[in-house]
Amino acid sequence: MESSDQSKLFSEFPPVTTQEWEAKILADLKGMDYAKKLIWKTEDGFDVRPYYRAEDLQGLEYLDVLPGEFPFVRGVRKEGNEWLIRQDFLTTDIEEANRLATDAISKGVNSVGLVATEVTTHMQMNRLLANVDLSNFPINFISSRSYPLTLELLIYEVSHRGADGEKIRGSINFDPISYLLLHGDFYVSWRENLEETEYLLNVIEKRLPHLKAININGHYFQEAGSSLVQEVAFTLASACEYLAGLTEKGFSIDTVSPRFMLSLGIGSNYFMEIAKLRAARMLWAKMVEAFHPGDQESMKIFIHSSTALWNKTLYDPTMNLLRTATEGMSAAIGNTDSVTVQPFDVSFRDPDDFSHRIARNQQLILKEESYLNRIIDPSAGAYYIENLTHSIAFHAWNLFRAVEEKGGMIECIKSGFIQEEIARCRQEKEINMAHRKQILIGTNQYPNLQENMIDKVGLKEEAEGETRSTYKKLPHYRAAFAFEQIRLATERYVKAGNKRPAVFLFTMGNLAMLRARASFTTNFFGCAGFDILDNPGFQSVDEGVEATMDSSADLVVICSSDDEYSQIVPEICRKIKAMDQGKTILVAGYPKEILESLKDAGVDDFIHLRSNLFESLKKFQSILGIK
Repeated sequence: MESSDQSKLFSEFPPVTTQEWEAKILADLKGMDYAKKLIWKTEDGFDVRPYYRAEDLQGLEYLDVLPGEFPFVRGVRKEGNEWLIRQDFLTTDIEEANRLATDAISKGVNSVGLVATEVTTHMQMNRLLANVDLSNFPINFISSRSYPLTLELLIYEVSHRGADGEKIRGSINFDPISYLLLHGDFYVSWRENLEETEYLLNVIEKRLPHLKAININGHYFQEAGSSLVQEVAFTLASACEYLAGLTEKGFSIDTVSPRFMLSLGIGSNYFMEIAKLRAARMLWAKMVEAFHPGDQESMKIFIHSSTALWNKTLYDPTMNLLRTATEGMSAAIGNTDSVTVQPFDVSFRDPDDFSHRIARNQQLILKEESYLNRIIDPSAGAYYIENLTHSIAFHAWNLFRAVEEKGGMIECIKSGFIQEEIARCRQEKEINMAHRKQILIGTNQYPNLQENMIDKVGLKEEAEGETRSTYKKLPHYRAAFAFEQIRLATERYVKAGNKRPAVFLFTMGNLAMLRARASFTTNFFGCAGFDILDNPGFQSVDEGVEATMDSSADLVVICSSDDEYSQIVPEICRKIKAMDQGKTILVAGYPKEILESLKDAGVDDFIHLRSNLFESLKKFQSILGIK
C-alpha cells in the first residue's frame, strides 16, 4: 500500500470526543453511580479513571525525553533493556552458599546475593567466592557481621586473584536507617554510622570504584504493608538523610550519589509497579538535582527489584509462581537494573534446588522467550501508565516533603510517624483481606480443601514476641499470615487426635441459589481447613434433617434463596434442635427483612458477602474448641 493511501486508512472513522465517550458511558450505566462503578481509588487516595486519552498527557514535561536522558523516567540505558538476573542465597553455610552461587551462574544467573555473617577471614572469603569470576558477575553482600570487614576481605580477595578493581561490581547492604527501623535503635549511633559510611566510601573510591556502598532497603516498607507511594517516599527520605549527612561532611554529591542502590519490592499490582519504578527514577533525579551535581550521571540511580513477600502464601504455594511471574514482568517493563525473583516457597521453608531453579528460569523466560530485554521502556506514551507514573510521583514527592518538614527520616522514625503511617495502610489492607475485597487465591478465597501444610513449614514463625527497643520497630509481615494461623490451628487440632471439624451444607430449594450459596460456604469454611459435606439438594426438610444427623457435622449451613428461608428455616431449626440442642445452625446470606424471625427460630448466625471472614472463622473455631 502506498504511503498516500495509508493516511486515508481510517478517514472513514470520524474522531470521537471525550464528551461523546462520557455520554455513552452514562447511558450504559443506566443511572448507576459513575464514580462508584468505574473510578478506582487507590490506597494512597488518588483516583484511577476507567480510561485515559491523549489530552490527559498534557502538561507532563518529561514525555519528549529519550531513554538515558534526565529525568530518567524512561530508564538509564540508551540501548536495549538488559537487566541483571540476580539470585539471593540466605544460607550462612559458606560451602553451601558457594555451591548454590556457582550452580546458579552456570545456569544463567549473572548476579548473586550472599550472606557474609560467618565470613571473618580471608580463607573463608576465598571459599565463599571460589570459582566465581568477580570481574563478570556482580557480588552483593546482603548480610554481614561487619561491612567494613567484609569490604576489606573482598578487596584482599580481588588483589589476591590479581583482578582489576575497576571491573568489580556489586554492592554491600550497608543501611543503618533500615537497621534502626527493624530493630528499634541504631546498632551503634547515627554519628558513628556516618563515620563508618565515610570509611566505606573512601575505601571503595580508591579500590573498587564501581561497588555500591549504600543500599536503601525500600522493600522493607512494602513487606510491612506500606502503599507504593509510601515505599517510594520513605525510600527517598532515607537516601536524602545519607546524602545530607555525607555532603555536610565534605563529600561531593558526584562522589556520593553513584555509590547508592535502591532496593524496591515488586508486588502484584502490575501497572502500578511499572509506574512506581519510573516515578522512583524521576524523583531520585529531582532530589539529587537539589544538591547541584556537576555530572548528570549523578542523577541516575541503580534500582534492584525483588518480588515482594507481602502477598506470598503458605497455602497453595504454587500460586506464588504466578504472582512472581507478573511481578518480574513489571520490574522488567519498568526498566529496573537487576531483579531477584524469590523462590515460591521462601515464605515457609528454606528454598531447595528445585524452587531456586524455577525462580531463575522465570527471568530467563522473560528474556529468552519473551524478549523483554530488547525493548527500552515499552510502556512509554501509554496514556494509563504515564498518568499512573505522574500520580505516584506527585503523591510520593508530597509525602517525601512532609517527612523533610518534620525533620527528616530519622526524626520521623524516632517519633513513630513512619511506623504509624505504614501501620495505618497495613490495617486497611488487613480489613480488605478479612472482607475479601482483596483476594489471595488459596488463602482467603478458593482454598485447596485437601491441602495440609503443618508438616511442610520449615522456617521459624513470623510472629515475633515484643522485645524491648528504644523506638517502635517496623514489622515483617505477610498479608496471608493471619489466615494461615487460623488454618494451621485447625491442622494442629487434628494432629492432636481430634476429628477434623465438618460443615454440613443443608441445600434445598432454588437450584441456582443453593449452588451459589453452597459454593460460597465451601470457600468460606475451607479457608479454616474444615471438611465440607456438600449435597446436591434435598427434596424435603425431613430428608435433609436425617442426612444432617447422620453426618455428625459440627456446623450446619442452610443454603437456599431468601424467599424460601422464611418457609424452610424455622422447620429445619426446630427438628435439628429437637435432636441435638448443641448443633450450630447457620444461614448462608443476609435476608435482613426476616433476620430477627430466623434468629428466634433458632439460627445461630449468618455468613454472607459482608462478613468479616477472619473474625468469623476465629469465632467458629472457638465454638469448636480450637485454640
